[in-house]
Amino acid sequence: MSSSKEEAAAPGAAAAVSRVAACVEYSGTGYRGWQRQQPGVRSVQEEVEKALSRVANHPIQLFCAGRTDAGVHASCQIIHFDSSARRDPGNWFHGANANLPHDISLVWAKPVGMDFHARFSAIARRYRYVIYNDPVRPAQLGREVTWNYRPLDVERMQEAAQVLIGEHDFTSFRATACQAKSPIKTIHHLELIRFGKFIVLDIRANAFLHHMVRNIAGVLMQIGCGERPVEWAGEILQARNRHTGGLTAPAFGLYLVDVTYADHFELPRRYIGPHFLSALNELD
Repeated sequence: MSSSKEEAAAPGAAAAVSRVAACVEYSGTGYRGWQRQQPGVRSVQEEVEKALSRVANHPIQLFCAGRTDAGVHASCQIIHFDSSARRDPGNWFHGANANLPHDISLVWAKPVGMDFHARFSAIARRYRYVIYNDPVRPAQLGREVTWNYRPLDVERMQEAAQVLIGEHDFTSFRATACQAKSPIKTIHHLELIRFGKFIVLDIRANAFLHHMVRNIAGVLMQIGCGERPVEWAGEILQARNRHTGGLTAPAFGLYLVDVTYADHFELPRRYIGPHFLSALNELD
């Protein structure tokens, strides 16, 4: 009798799944962005799914906080997945990293409730755009920073950036192919800081449009070098027309560095990246 009960319970036990959240760090240089592509085209998602599937011994499907474009990096991309495999966080963490290429790493893994969703539970996202400002082209970090040889005035850039803080229609700063339902977003924080030869654009918002940070960076660099007046940023914002929006800055200076969730999820915290800027104090 007990044997039949165990057999009846087995299908339900086998189907039981749990949810795991994780943080992924990667260099986007060798990938066509986060999202899985057609066969033969490298994506970060596919590499992480393959590594975690080996640990789980079954196919894993990932959900992320926000898709990054080709060449864009992340020091804190938040993901989640469901699995019927029973693994402790260390097994997920070390097992995945043993199977990942050198330019992708899991930073941590943690079991979470089924109410957590990497994308839909996110309250805010934070990016850093890193500019190397020097007359000489950098031989190191060449695909991890954006080089601008013209002297940039950080104070002019910061003054221009103030008009973008708050809730606005960012149509002028979205890619023409952007699929977001609304161009209205809220920027909570936008600072520019010089750190040695680097100029770091640090921005946090509830959500971002396609190419929004890169378009903001492009406009502020044109203002910083004196090519355009400080008031130009506000004029572009008010125009609500991408054709007035200036140049799109290159992808490889951009990093997804943090995603904010409600405290009750108790996700681990890490320094704000990228790692070569970890000495910077966090900008609140």
